[in-house]
Amino acid sequence: MAERSFVEEVKKLRLSGGEVFRGEGILAVTKALLESGVSYVAGYQGAPISHLMDVLADAQDILTEHGIRFENSASEATAAATLAASVNYPLRGAVTFKATVGTNVASDALANLASGGVTGGALVIVGEDYGEGSSIMQERSHAFAMKSQIWLLDPRPNLPSIVDAVKQGFDLSEASNTPVMLQLRIRACHVHGQFVAGDNRRAKFTLKDALENPQRDVSRIVLPPASFLHEQEKVKDRWPAAVKFIEDRKLNEFFSEDADDIGIIVQGGSYNTLMRALERLDLADVYGNTKVPLYVMNVAYPVIESEVIRFCEGKRAVLVVEEGQPNFIEQNLATILRQAGSTTALHGKDMLPVAGEYTAAELLKGTRTFGERYGRLQALPVPAPVRKVIPLVAATEPAKPLAESVHARPPGFCTGCPERPIFSAMKLVERELGAHHVSADIGCHLFSILPPFNIGNTTMGYGLGAAGAAALNTQADKRAISVMGDGGFWHNGLTSGIANAVFNESDNLTIVVDNNYTSATGGQDILSSKAVNATRSTGHEIERAVRGVGVKWVRTMRRTYDVAGMRDALKDALTTKQKGPKVLVAQSECMLNRQRREKPLVRKAIADGKRQVREKFGVDSDTCTGDHSCIRLSGCPSLSIKPNPDPLRTDPVAHVLDSCVGCGVCGEVSHAAVLCPSFYKAQIVSNPSRWDRLRDGLRQRVIGWLQKGEAKRRAAYSF
Repeated sequence: MAERSFVEEVKKLRLSGGEVFRGEGILAVTKALLESGVSYVAGYQGAPISHLMDVLADAQDILTEHGIRFENSASEATAAATLAASVNYPLRGAVTFKATVGTNVASDALANLASGGVTGGALVIVGEDYGEGSSIMQERSHAFAMKSQIWLLDPRPNLPSIVDAVKQGFDLSEASNTPVMLQLRIRACHVHGQFVAGDNRRAKFTLKDALENPQRDVSRIVLPPASFLHEQEKVKDRWPAAVKFIEDRKLNEFFSEDADDIGIIVQGGSYNTLMRALERLDLADVYGNTKVPLYVMNVAYPVIESEVIRFCEGKRAVLVVEEGQPNFIEQNLATILRQAGSTTALHGKDMLPVAGEYTAAELLKGTRTFGERYGRLQALPVPAPVRKVIPLVAATEPAKPLAESVHARPPGFCTGCPERPIFSAMKLVERELGAHHVSADIGCHLFSILPPFNIGNTTMGYGLGAAGAAALNTQADKRAISVMGDGGFWHNGLTSGIANAVFNESDNLTIVVDNNYTSATGGQDILSSKAVNATRSTGHEIERAVRGVGVKWVRTMRRTYDVAGMRDALKDALTTKQKGPKVLVAQSECMLNRQRREKPLVRKAIADGKRQVREKFGVDSDTCTGDHSCIRLSGCPSLSIKPNPDPLRTDPVAHVLDSCVGCGVCGEVSHAAVLCPSFYKAQIVSNPSRWDRLRDGLRQRVIGWLQKGEAKRRAAYSF
């Protein structure tokens, strides 16, 4: 079950030429693919491109109508290798995944594809996950494009520009026999707007034609001696063809080119943010009219020398807006201007941050500095010293910067997350056996490195949890522990982690967190999902796959909320005398996806007057000691504290908020740790039956009778 459904939105993909398409960036990309006559699309989900995969999944009937094959790829490498269909045949294909981690996984396939080149248009749509909202290490796709000579498009973040970039990307790929990369930042993926739609196109040459008429070109295969010629071909043939295409089609844009003798060169993806900064400085208006000449690089690589020289001619200075390090574009421009003998001063990282996302605030400071340097803006006046006057009334304290007044809120497990009890159990085992080295992995389970668990020493990549502990397979009193999710397991972990451990006779423990979906990327189905998927094969057990590659010690815990059971299974795996790799499969459905599925059904049932029962846990304030170990060993967002009702006790007591989903982990943790019996389970009944009302009335009478008796006894002892 995906994080978001686009069943209604995908109906817009049927719009014909001349009709106005209104919607989100990722929907516009899908529409552009349909209008480009693609034959196949593949990909692997990951922010900020996950929803593009969800759109494609929900639009499978439309794709099928146009003869388009859609693949939910096992990994980014699988997706990139799918583009091999465009090497020998005039087939247009597109793949999508997250950058830069996805690009890294796909690098082998992409490098081979770029080396031999393509016949049909090959488009790689990458979600450029760079900046303050990123979930990965900070790198850019630009370096990979340069390394493998893949042309990199970075369109302005509005729907007409994005749609045009998709269509032009296919044409550019075919004109230069080179795969093209289209990078979309998160704002481009989710920007809303409109454009005039075109007709959807069915490919003239189909996948069926390719199968029935196989073709081969030895010069396209990366095999010596042909592979030695590919590098020369890139530089002598493909690069000039790409440059000519970019110039002829005017893919890069000039705005107010001759308006001033200073200018700004900006990547297309940063255009909107730059315009906001210029507007704040009164150098542009809200409609995009600018007083400062702009050269917008919708093609970030290759840099077009003739256009750069044309823009800089007659200008005293130019500012380059390029996010991140290394400053590839700035260095390239410096070389071009130097070799051309240009006297234009070039600025970039000297006025803008060396690294990090160029937010509106950062661009405002940088463009202000640039404008002040060259007389387009007056320098901000330095405030004169003011004689201190004692006010008659107390002055209000000036507001502190946000970072100083608001505590950081690192990500954490959702309420009821089935992964939380796994790490609660690990903390309990740690009390008995001591701390262990834990190799973590990409996914929700990575939140365990933060309080209250503080578990996890390293993370190396998606599905590389077990591989990250490979070197620690040695004779010692303790075994290393590695963790990976079911998504990472099928992506990479089965071969690089589990099979590798079998081959090298590892004696370590791997915990595979099986929550039925690739939860970290939006809840898409995978091989081991229990949900019945009409277009994919699911229900394949992880335990069977693990045993299939030779693991002997395997356990499956089918309810991770059983903290005591998890604790015992972990302890057994870490203390057993049996040698060889050990795998513990910890199963429970992702609570977030479960709530997404069940809550609408419950709301509808309640609205229809049907009886519904919701379980919720609570804490008996009279029994709670205020120890709060339940919070320290759980960290559930629904666990909080409240003042102690007993006037003789000052420690606050634990309290369960109404957001509780009734998973029972807090109580399970308390009992497994032998902490306290203060947790209770209550049932909240909507649309109660007559029997419910009768039973509740009887309970209230009994409780009232007992309370009156207790009150009389207390009154007797009060004198």
